[in-house]
Amino acid sequence: MKFPWQKLQQLGIVGMNQRNADYIMMHNPRRFYPMVDDKLHTKKLALQAGIAVPDLYGVIELINDLKGLDALLENHQDFVIKPAHGSGGRGILVISKTEQGRYRKSSGQIMAEDDIAHYISNILGGEHSLGGVPDRAMIEYQVKFDPLFEAISYQGVPDIRVIVFRGLPVMAMLRLPTRLSDGKANLHQGAVGAGIDIGTGVILSAICRDSLVVEHPDTGNSISGLEIPDWDRILELAAGCADLVGIGYMGVDIVLDRDLGPLVLELNARPGLAIQLANQSGLMSRLRTVEDFDAVPLLPAERALVAKRHFNVKSMSRVTDF
Repeated sequence: MKFPWQKLQQLGIVGMNQRNADYIMMHNPRRFYPMVDDKLHTKKLALQAGIAVPDLYGVIELINDLKGLDALLENHQDFVIKPAHGSGGRGILVISKTEQGRYRKSSGQIMAEDDIAHYISNILGGEHSLGGVPDRAMIEYQVKFDPLFEAISYQGVPDIRVIVFRGLPVMAMLRLPTRLSDGKANLHQGAVGAGIDIGTGVILSAICRDSLVVEHPDTGNSISGLEIPDWDRILELAAGCADLVGIGYMGVDIVLDRDLGPLVLELNARPGLAIQLANQSGLMSRLRTVEDFDAVPLLPAERALVAKRHFNVKSMSRVTDF
């Protein structure tokens, strides 16, 4: 079932032009973009602020650094390689197992060390970076997703996108990898987006390719009704990220590790709008509610409580009549 866009606009759906003009341009000073677009810089800021992130094993900045790749990887059975300036999930390589100098991707494909080195050299050349500029390759801890998600995810690691405005989490969704998305939590590539009740952390509804779905397309298991663990902590982490970079309107991507709990993956100064479809609710009333606040609490935990009180499903209208 496709969404009737004209009706959704009448029901408070924020479009791209309005998002860009009223929120990104108005609340995101361009001088702060480099701190958000550079994942390595964002990670360093988060660590300084005591915000939980995946461990960084190393950084490859120059081709000459590849000489030390073997020593860098030898103590890690699994890891993730990503470009510091990548976007939309591009350029991320997940290695799930290492055996005698050979590396197994999450898809099962085997790579030799020369293949890994070649992949990193492409990252350095800017193949996956914003604007194709030269980049750096980050090698970091591979998140082990919570067993709760095994029944509703395909291969990759699910993540939680939270829209934060003026430091307040206003909307959230769980992004679930599928076979179509090649195990990546990317909605544009075919991942499932599942709306989450800000007040409780319970999944409300889900979409895939802009159509409502009830079950995960690969596992066949029901998605709605699942309660996200550590929800208060997730909201607090998202709210805390607003203090890092001076960006007023952002997306915060968080993963739930089975051993370490919630970890912040990255920030996005230009978050997409499909989260509204996943929640069957427009952003407009939530953003205007925040705009009407004279001030917001200073502490992230207090901002999370304000968000739960104002943006829970009982307080917000949902798009239920298509």
